[in-house]
Amino acid sequence: MHFTTLASGSSGNAILVGEDNRHLLVDCGISGKSLLHNLSQINLSCAEIEGIVVTHEHIDHIRGVGILARKLKIPIYATAGLWEVMSDSLGKIAENQRVEVQESFSCAGLDVLLYPTSHDSRESYGLKVSRPKQKDKRSLAVGIATDSGMITEDMHRHLQGCDAFVVEANYDDKSLQNGPYPAYLKRRIRGQYGHLENKQLAEGLLEWIKENTQRVMLAHLSKENNTPEIALSTVLHILRDSKRSREYSDVPVHVAPRYSPHELIMLME
Repeated sequence: MHFTTLASGSSGNAILVGEDNRHLLVDCGISGKSLLHNLSQINLSCAEIEGIVVTHEHIDHIRGVGILARKLKIPIYATAGLWEVMSDSLGKIAENQRVEVQESFSCAGLDVLLYPTSHDSRESYGLKVSRPKQKDKRSLAVGIATDSGMITEDMHRHLQGCDAFVVEANYDDKSLQNGPYPAYLKRRIRGQYGHLENKQLAEGLLEWIKENTQRVMLAHLSKENNTPEIALSTVLHILRDSKRSREYSDVPVHVAPRYSPHELIMLME
C-alpha cells in the first residue's frame, strides 16, 4: 500500500492512495491538466485511478473533480449533502459516475471510512483508507484529516493507530496574528470551524501515533500564515519532547509540497 500528495494548500489539494496499480484520489482541487501533469511526475498512469472521493465542496478541493471524472470516465464518491451543494460546480456528470455514499464504501480495492470534521462547509469529512486484511497481508491504513477547526472525538476514534497520516498543519498562530489577514478572517481560521494550528495538530498526533505508525505527512499549509520549516519544527518539537518520545523518534515527518507531488511513500508490510 502507498500514498502521496499531488498538491496541497489553499491553492488546491489532491491526495492519492493505492496499492499495486489501483488508486483512488481524495479530492482534486487543481485543474485536471495540472493533476495529470503531477501524476506523470511520479510515473503513475491516470488509467490507474479508479475513483475520486470528495471531502467537502470548497473550490480548493473540487476545482478539477468534474473535468477529471469526465476525462478518465471514473466515478465520483460523495455524500448526498455534498452532491446537493457541489453538482453545479462540477458540470455535467453521467449518472453512473455519481456515486452517493454514506459512512463506508470500497474503491480501488480499498475500504474507505468517512468521519465528520469541523469546518465551515455544508459537510466536511476526513477519511480512513484501509487495505483489507488478507491471508498473506496484514491490514494497513492511511488516516487523512484536513480542514477542521479542532481535534474532534471522531478524529480520536478513527485515526488512532493508523500506519500513516496525511494531516493538516494549516497555520502558525504567531504568524497568523502578525500577518496581513483582516480580523474577521483571522477569527474564522482560529475558530472551531476553521483550520488546525501546528500545535493543535501535534497534540492530536500524540494520541494517534502508535508503534505501527510509519509516516506522517503535514498537509494544507497556509501560504501566508505558515512555512514548511515552522510547521515541521513545531510538530517535531512537541513529538520529541513528549513522555512517549521514544515511540515517536523514528517516525519520519514530511511536509507536502504546495504545487508539486511528493514522492510516492510505500508502507512496509
